[in-house]
Amino acid sequence: MELRQLQYFVKVAKKEHVTQAAEELHVAQSAVSRQIHQLEQELGVNLFMQKGRNLHLTAVGQLFCSRVEMILKDLDRAVSEVHEFLDPEQGEIRLGFPNSLGIHMIPSVVAEFRKLYPNVKFRFRQGTYPTLIRDVVSGEIDLAFISPFPENHDQVTGNVVLTEDLVGILPPGHPLAGEQSIKLSQLKDEKFILFSKGYSLRPIVWHACLEAGFTPKIAFEGEETDTIRGLVAAGMGVSLLPEMALFQSFTLQPIRVRISEPKVTRTIGLIHRADEKLPLVAQSFRMFLLEYFGLQVDTPPSQ
Repeated sequence: MELRQLQYFVKVAKKEHVTQAAEELHVAQSAVSRQIHQLEQELGVNLFMQKGRNLHLTAVGQLFCSRVEMILKDLDRAVSEVHEFLDPEQGEIRLGFPNSLGIHMIPSVVAEFRKLYPNVKFRFRQGTYPTLIRDVVSGEIDLAFISPFPENHDQVTGNVVLTEDLVGILPPGHPLAGEQSIKLSQLKDEKFILFSKGYSLRPIVWHACLEAGFTPKIAFEGEETDTIRGLVAAGMGVSLLPEMALFQSFTLQPIRVRISEPKVTRTIGLIHRADEKLPLVAQSFRMFLLEYFGLQVDTPPSQ
């Protein structure tokens, strides 16, 4: 069994098509077909079954594929660790974060870290709460900023690095726009613009409204902080956003007001897999971040 066979097998499994897999691998279709055939002969099983023009994994193929993907990821990690051992100040950090942190916080911390380690590369992935958890667990990313911090999760661990206030945002000219702070209950008759389901800010705002004694009337739903901010500024409704999401200046800006009651906050955590040692360069970044946010620097997690 050869490494090339396993790589070809996983590529065909993902593309469900030999020709498309061969194109991405930059090899002849016949070479891919031959390697898959030899792998099946060696294992004594059929890994794929034909369905129309596509190839689908058999039951045993699905089992084999999940194991092979883990092996290939471990191999990639081993190669990275060798390179980092030779030069720990080089390497790549795979970092995930929600959209709302990409405006100000992520650029700020990465810029500060690169002052110390200018040769380190970053591969960024933005996502929702469940996709960031999934990508950390699967090993697709090393670290992720996430909100809210998952307090009890068997497969990820980490630290709360920041607790941030959510503020009310109102259209210019709104009767409450001149106030320094308001109670959330004062917005009970307003139409709200919220994040779509699956975004962590939505339940935070929803539960805060329930705590204030009302169920928010939803006028629009969005997936980007810029969209929500713009719709509010255009007079389409009101919303609550983290202060961090309001750093940029645009021609069309909503009015922000403090929410005095109830206190609405979100926790921002930095997480990684609970059962795996971080690559050296990612661990250096994690320790830097703990110091950056004023947290006690701990020892690397035990394995």
